[in-house]
Amino acid sequence: MSPVTRRLALALPALALALPVAAQEPAILLFRVVSQRDEVIIGLTPAELAAMGSGPEAERIARKLASDGQVGAWRYTVGRAADGSTRYGATGRIAILKQDTYRIEPYRAAIPVAPPPG
Repeated sequence: MSPVTRRLALALPALALALPVAAQEPAILLFRVVSQRDEVIIGLTPAELAAMGSGPEAERIARKLASDGQVGAWRYTVGRAADGSTRYGATGRIAILKQDTYRIEPYRAAIPVAPPPG
């Protein structure tokens, strides 16, 4: 191995560690909203969530709900993608009302989640 090749071989792993890894931000964040009558999975884009302020995500939604009395979000349900695979997809916009909500918690889907319609 030539000296140049050896230096290059030693430098590449160090260079890879020095480069910041870009964390891929999800297109949609899911939450389970539990009320007396039922529960629903909702989705908010990172921009919608950022507009609600700072802090833990579920708390942002709860603060917005307490201050405004309602929160608009995408309703997500399990369905089929065009290729036939199972995934969560947006079925439309809904309003979550303050008086009907008991709990909001982050929801981690075990199947792929489609972004909301453009």
